Amino acid sequence: MRLEGKSALITGSARGIGRAFAEAYVREGARVAIADINLDAARATASEIGPAAYAVALDVAKQESIDAAIREVEVKAGGVDILINNAALFDLAPIVEITRASYDRLFSVNVAGALFTLQAAAKSMIAAGRGGKIINMASQAGRRGEALVGVYCATKAAIISLTQSAGLDLIKHRINVNAIAPGVVDGEHWDHVDALFAKYENLKPGEKKRRVGEAVPFGRMGTAGDLTGMAVFLASSEADYIVAQTYNVDGGNWMS
Repeated sequence: MRLEGKSALITGSARGIGRAFAEAYVREGARVAIADINLDAARATASEIGPAAYAVALDVAKQESIDAAIREVEVKAGGVDILINNAALFDLAPIVEITRASYDRLFSVNVAGALFTLQAAAKSMIAAGRGGKIINMASQAGRRGEALVGVYCATKAAIISLTQSAGLDLIKHRINVNAIAPGVVDGEHWDHVDALFAKYENLKPGEKKRRVGEAVPFGRMGTAGDLTGMAVFLASSEADYIVAQTYNVDGGNWMS
């Protein structure tokens, strides 16, 4: 019960990694806002998790939606103690085929969405005077470029940098900002990624997924459950002296 009595907001948590985080936080005693652009899916997930979870509508690309979500958590749970910036989009294309529409969409959600959700949560935390924990979801893609993944890699590199800047700025308010950099994580997200690689690399469906899984030093792709331990740790009092760091949870893909 390391998060007992805490209020958490997790963006993009109706499914996948975000949902796994929500389930882990509830097990550790937190009350969790399942924040998602798909409110029906968020309600279904909250219902399945139990009474400690509740749904909140959130489109991180819209400031009014961010502000409304923070206000709702303040009313329903007495404030935001923990934020996980999990909502993100993925796309890939060769450099000469990247479109402005794809670029704008990914940066709007992955970078601006994370920044302004972090900002709104930090303002709420500062006003409450209790400090807090903010966890950004980076990626091994933010550690180095990839030939077909230029825009997505750039957004995740921006998240690592933002985590450093926000961490240094907000620790004076007892708000710890850190990040998790997953590697290749199996699930719906990677089914989409696999399909895009199949298109551009002329592969059979599932082939890219098989190759990247075999290349992980641990011997397989990660799962959402592999990430929950770090998410709980960084949200707990055990991480009070950790500031502006990005932790790799990737089966050994990247060493730093």
